[in-house]
Amino acid sequence: MRIGVFLFDQVDLLDVGGPYEVFLTASRLVVRDGGAPPFEVLTVGATAEPVVAFGGLRLTPHTTLEACRALDVLVIPGAVDIDAVVSDTTLLDAVGPVARDARVVASVCTGAFILGALGLLSERPWTTHWEDVETLAARVGGRGEAWVRWVDSGEVVTSGGLSSGMAMSLHLVDRFEGRELAARTAKQLEYDWDPGAGGRT
Repeated sequence: MRIGVFLFDQVDLLDVGGPYEVFLTASRLVVRDGGAPPFEVLTVGATAEPVVAFGGLRLTPHTTLEACRALDVLVIPGAVDIDAVVSDTTLLDAVGPVARDARVVASVCTGAFILGALGLLSERPWTTHWEDVETLAARVGGRGEAWVRWVDSGEVVTSGGLSSGMAMSLHLVDRFEGRELAARTAKQLEYDWDPGAGGRT
């Protein structure tokens, strides 16, 4: 499976690094056992230029949205100033087609606001950071849920704040490759993962 993690200026580092490390570690464990890696993980940007994450760390995408080919999962991280991100029509125009074509699009924290701006949250349950549930609900409607680590509605999966991106990614490992690998990945990362901490519709 090809997993793309979207990079953009002012992206939250944990929203990027958490899911990236989960899928990378899951693949490493399978390879260590003699198998083929189940996940190819790459970062994708609107352009090939480095972005500056919140706090100043520069991140360079592996490839661009246009060049990345079809993705099985596109992870959309959040940002502290998410309104500045969703007001960037060039960015939304670039990520929209890839998000709609991916087998699954998954958001971390306020990345759900990007999904909302793309019209992907209508008529489905979702979550985001608990501080932002009411604000996003006012924009997109739907059934926003606070204090849940992730909500899986099939082709759209959303997660709560920050470290919930890791919980959601472990859920996706569970969904696509099984509970055993997800549990082993969580143990390898020394992450206290509760498979029942999310919701599925």
